[in-house]
Amino acid sequence: MNTEHVSAGARGDRAGLRRPFEALVRTYGPMVLRVCRVVLGPADAEDAWSETFLSALKAYPELPVDANVEAWLVTIAHRKAIDVVRARERRPVTVPEVPERPSASGRPEDWDGDLWAALGALPDKQRAAVAYHYLAGLPYREIAEITGGSTDAARRAAADGMKTLRATYGGRS
Repeated sequence: MNTEHVSAGARGDRAGLRRPFEALVRTYGPMVLRVCRVVLGPADAEDAWSETFLSALKAYPELPVDANVEAWLVTIAHRKAIDVVRARERRPVTVPEVPERPSASGRPEDWDGDLWAALGALPDKQRAAVAYHYLAGLPYREIAEITGGSTDAARRAAADGMKTLRATYGGRS
């Protein structure tokens, strides 16, 4: 067992003590939801977020104390997103597109529709790389491990995705 102390943050906790799972949800929950929203869109994000934390809860007792919790949660969210996409492809569609309705509730429906359209138009690897690097703050090495490619490919996907977003979204705030 590693005896050096690690900071209480993305990598484990001090003195080898495991934080309560509720603290992880409070700390990393908003970041995981943002990642799910970018990867899946506002409609499926909350379900993927819930599934991520249910799965994480089951596996948390076996997680090494010095593990990178943030990367671990993004990896789980990535796998849940794949499950959602696969399920979506098998689901029958009764209408070609459900109209978006504006909401003042602070829910995902309040998202800028143009931004989501620009994100949704990105290829899956680019959208994932943008979400994982720019929203979750993961290094390209960890993105490559999650998405199954090289570090250079993850860096290129994120750069190409941001270039496309700048061109299509136009840098609106």
